[in-house]
Amino acid sequence: MSKPKHPRGLAETEAQAILRNIRISPRKLNLVAGLIRNRPAADAVATLTFSKRRIAHDVRKVLESAIANAENNHQLDVDRLVVTRAEVGKSIVMRRFMARGRGRASRIEKWFSHLKIVVAERTQEAAPETAQEAA
Repeated sequence: MSKPKHPRGLAETEAQAILRNIRISPRKLNLVAGLIRNRPAADAVATLTFSKRRIAHDVRKVLESAIANAENNHQLDVDRLVVTRAEVGKSIVMRRFMARGRGRASRIEKWFSHLKIVVAERTQEAAPETAQEAA
């Protein structure tokens, strides 16, 4: 006898990828995550590819994993994927001490973060160019 299966928390048209314990502060990671929120998946990958931030490479890998999950596990159309959520959360904080003058010490905090990217397949919309051609 085993536990009952955990119900799926996402809709049928959504897929996700999670990266835990990234060695960057949540504040810095949220700046990069904000670049890709509510963007088409192809645009988000291009934005992260040419970003100068160090963490953009890791965020791009998570996004590509979410896209692969959507394609292979949930049979979603890759060309219609949109980044619906890019959530950043706090993880552990390593605390270190650094020697200062006059025998004192100061605390240094090394923050870690979690990243969750959810992509969804958008519905088919009529393009404005095709509506003008039909008229």
